[in-house]
Amino acid sequence: MSAKTTRRALVAVALGAVLAALATIVVSGGFKGGDELTTHAGSAGPNPTGAVAGEAFATATSGDCLTWSAADASDLEQVECSDEHLFEVAADIDLAVFPGAEFGPGSRFPSVLRFSQLRDEHCTPAVNEYLGAHFDPHGKFSVGLINPGEAGWAAGERTIRCGLQRSSTTGTILSVTNSVAGQDQSKVWDAGTCIGINQNVPSDPLDCAQAHAFEVISVVDLAAKFPGGYPAIADQDAYLEETCTQAAAEYLGSPDALRNKTLTLFWDNLELSSWLAGSRKVNCSVGKEVDGGGFSPIVGSAKGEILINGAPPVAPPPLPEGRSVPTPLPGAAPLEN
Repeated sequence: MSAKTTRRALVAVALGAVLAALATIVVSGGFKGGDELTTHAGSAGPNPTGAVAGEAFATATSGDCLTWSAADASDLEQVECSDEHLFEVAADIDLAVFPGAEFGPGSRFPSVLRFSQLRDEHCTPAVNEYLGAHFDPHGKFSVGLINPGEAGWAAGERTIRCGLQRSSTTGTILSVTNSVAGQDQSKVWDAGTCIGINQNVPSDPLDCAQAHAFEVISVVDLAAKFPGGYPAIADQDAYLEETCTQAAAEYLGSPDALRNKTLTLFWDNLELSSWLAGSRKVNCSVGKEVDGGGFSPIVGSAKGEILINGAPPVAPPPLPEGRSVPTPLPGAAPLEN
C-alpha cells in the first residue's frame, strides 16, 4: 500500500469519529426535582436551573469552559480555560422560544438523533460565529452540545449549550488547555504518540507497549514550505514524501529501519477549508497495513523491537548493490546496460 493510499484510507476511519461524535453530552441525574428547579422567566441570557452541581450549567455562556469526571456529567463545573477542560461554550440557546409544540411544556425529551440534528442546525453556525468563521471542520476540535438531561427537561429546562470539544476516533472526549480561539486547530499528535487499534482501525492514544495501529514520528509545519496560498494535494505529497522519509530515518535510527521492520510510512494532508481556518500542521506516521485496508496490531515503539501480529517482523532480502536488472521475459530482447 502506498503512502497516499494509506492516507486516504484513514479518511474513512475519520468518518467513524464523526459518527461516534453523534452522541451529545447529557447531564442526566444532575438536577433537582421539578418542584425545586427554577424554570425560565422569559428574560434574555442563561437562567438558573437548580443544578445539583451549583450553577455551572445554568450560568455557562459564550467563552466559558466546563469540565466533569462523572459519566453523566452530573459533576459538571466551570473552570478557567487556561486549566484542563472538556468543553468550551460558544453559545447558550433556549429552545423554549422556538415556535411549535416540540419544545413546549410537557414535551418529550428528544432522542440522541434529534439532539444531533439540533447540534448541526444550531451549534455549527454558533461555533462559526464564535470563532469568526475560523473553525477547521477537519481539525482536532468538533462541535458539541450539552443538554439538560431528562430530569431537567421534565422540569421545564429547555436551554442547551453549544460549544467545542476534542474527541478521539471512538468519540472519547479528551481534555484541552486554553481557549480554542488562540490555538492551531491542526489535527496532529505529538511525535511518539501511539494510536490504539480496534478491529484493524485506529482508536484512541495509548502507551506504545500496548497493541496499536500506528505511531506518530513527526509533526510537519507546511507553512515552512508553502508560506503563500494553499498548496495542491499533489504538491503537499511531493514535499511530504521527502520530508517524512527523512523523518522516518531519523526517528527509527537508520534509513533501512522502515524497510527492515516492514512498516509503511504515511502522512496526512490539509484540505482547503482547514488551510483557510489557519491550520498548517500534519503528521508523519508509521504502521503496518493489511490487505483490503486497515492496520495490523503492533506492540512496542517503532524505535526499538516490535511485534506485528504477535511476531517479530522478518526483514526482506537486502537490495542488490548498483543497478537492479530484471530478468527478461521469455522471448524478449535482452536489456541493454
